[in-house]
Amino acid sequence: MENKLIITSKEIENQIYTVRGQQVMLDSDLASIYQVETKVFNQAVKRNANRFPESFRFQLAQQEFDTINLRSQIVTSSLNYGGRRYLPYVFTEQGIAMLASVLRSTVAIKVSIEIMNAFVEMRRMLMSNASLFHRLDKIELKQLEADQKFEEIFKALESDKLQSDKGIFCNGQIFDAYTFVSDIIRSAKISIILIDNYVDDTVLTLLGKREQSVTAKIYTKNINNQLQLDLQRYSSQYPAIEIELFSDAHDRFLIIDDTELYHIGASLKDLGKKWFAFSRMDVEVVRMLSLLHNSN
Repeated sequence: MENKLIITSKEIENQIYTVRGQQVMLDSDLASIYQVETKVFNQAVKRNANRFPESFRFQLAQQEFDTINLRSQIVTSSLNYGGRRYLPYVFTEQGIAMLASVLRSTVAIKVSIEIMNAFVEMRRMLMSNASLFHRLDKIELKQLEADQKFEEIFKALESDKLQSDKGIFCNGQIFDAYTFVSDIIRSAKISIILIDNYVDDTVLTLLGKREQSVTAKIYTKNINNQLQLDLQRYSSQYPAIEIELFSDAHDRFLIIDDTELYHIGASLKDLGKKWFAFSRMDVEVVRMLSLLHNSN
């Protein structure tokens, strides 16, 4: 009984995609149309590799797999044809024309003719609507940029950590203020410097949220016996915190990795108990570090 085609040129057009500026078809879709398994299809091509240079057949990169509008079709094809683990190959129009000479069957000849017709129709459609596609590409790019910005905002809103360079915490916002400073401390990769004249064990607890490899140093005007005892107990369990007498500052400052400078209106031990403001002023961090160095 003669094999009959089970797909039309119109249906083939829906399986033609644009990758690297070329119209291509997936190996799994082609295998289905040629009525063979994807594995058998690719083995036949591999045995005739000299007939399929890069301009005829190439493997999708991971980024192309992830970003082009093929992912759902690729996943479906992989599930339908063996659940393979590798990135799929795609064939250009020239590569598909070559397939008829490799597969050598009545079905292959008929299929190749239908596919060529589909490519011709697709090319005609693209040429006649080139200006429209160009405008759509621009709209799509702008939409993508807008979507990315909205996504960043939504993520920040969902995490309740919408960042700002300055702001105010009111009395009663103890946990919010504590979380805000904790996040700054956790962001440190190298070092933390705190300038605060009123330090107790709650401040040590905050600094304990840093990574173990991150150094910490406190400048404060008073190191009493209780603070020294707290530091000893802290250092027996956690990475040590260096402390140094310093009485030249009235306000509180937090320096992260020698690159970020935060001015904080309240002592860290009193966060959220009364109104206080904070501001980020990285432009002054070099001068601040220089002043600290010269004061030693």
